[in-house]
Amino acid sequence: MSQGSAVERLYALVAHEKGVRACTDLSEQACRDVPGNFFRLAGALVLTKMADLLINPKTVLAWLMTAVGAPAALVAWLVPVRESGALIPQLVIGAWMRRHPRRKPFWVLGSILQGLCVLAMAAAIGWLEGKAAGLAIIALLVAFSLSRGLCSVAVKDVEGKTIPRTRRGRLSGLATTLSGVGTLVLTLALFAGQRDPSFAFYLGLLISAAVLWWLAAALFSRIGEEAGATGGGGNTLRQALGHLRLLRDDPPFRHFVITRALLMASALGAPFLVILAQNGGSGWLLGGFVLASALASTVSAGFWGWMADTSSRRVMLRAGTMAALICLTGGGLALTGLEGRALDWLYPGLYFVLAIAHDGVRIGRNTYLVDMAAENRRTDYTAVSNTVIGVLLLVVGGVSALAATASPETALVLLGLMGTGGALSAWRLAEVQ
Repeated sequence: MSQGSAVERLYALVAHEKGVRACTDLSEQACRDVPGNFFRLAGALVLTKMADLLINPKTVLAWLMTAVGAPAALVAWLVPVRESGALIPQLVIGAWMRRHPRRKPFWVLGSILQGLCVLAMAAAIGWLEGKAAGLAIIALLVAFSLSRGLCSVAVKDVEGKTIPRTRRGRLSGLATTLSGVGTLVLTLALFAGQRDPSFAFYLGLLISAAVLWWLAAALFSRIGEEAGATGGGGNTLRQALGHLRLLRDDPPFRHFVITRALLMASALGAPFLVILAQNGGSGWLLGGFVLASALASTVSAGFWGWMADTSSRRVMLRAGTMAALICLTGGGLALTGLEGRALDWLYPGLYFVLAIAHDGVRIGRNTYLVDMAAENRRTDYTAVSNTVIGVLLLVVGGVSALAATASPETALVLLGLMGTGGALSAWRLAEVQ
């Protein structure tokens, strides 16, 4: 049997297809290329998700910056810069990208640049100390985040042109599940052999992450992408600002952005559970959180992906409800003042459920956005929504940080209420499948 037929059989198994392939929204050639493109895209996503783990700003980068003596104020900027830096510029990136019929090269370029930035971080950590090392890492993280923005905008458009509408959730679920398995393996290797990994070990993680991004770029470059629409190739900045009118003129899209903004609680609540558990926890407790996150992706992503192919709206509703309940439960327990080792270990359990919920929110919103947009709107929708969310992340992050000055549990309760609003908003969304 040829390699092509083997890939087609494996795709049919994963997609549960019997008989005629379901790809009514693709051209005939794109339909023939679906099996190979499906696994190339999934493989590239797995590699980048694994690379993301190796430079997690909440763990690896924060540890390294502290180890080289960088000020705590610079360490605090790692997560906001990583997330917002990738999202805010996407309005301009999306307008520029629309002038080109193929978006695959943008993803490949973004992946190569991310690898270079991470390699430069390793060099900065090896050669610099203190504030200089911290500033260098933050500057490189800004460049890294901009490169990440290229990939974020491009991948949805490439996915929309190469993967059938009813198979996109499975693609995301498969990639997340496989990367979760890899995360489990790496986490066990990290915490089983040594409680305090060496400085050289963490530098090795950064170098390995760079290699993974370059491998992902090579794999993604082999995806067969047809030329797409290039309408609106005028002045990039003016066009980008003009696309903000979508929030005013497109009610379904505006409703989706509001829902996505409220569901940010599923991501913002996680650090506060870690803070609450740190009061009496040991180093092994941190390992419990990392394992919980990896295990959550492994056991839940495929489930959410399959459900998203039927109704991504219901995925956002159910996952958003779960996230809100976990935030309210964690905050409520802490407000009662209860203490004890059993309660310390309850927080990783809550984190585990919250990570499952966040995977559902992420897969649901990604699938919903791709499915709701026609080809000539997909890039615009992605860029506008990501830019708006990037700004709101800074705003909501600042508000939750202020609430945390009172207590982390207060911030969790507020985020739980915010997540409840997101679930109610998702309930009112229209179906797109």
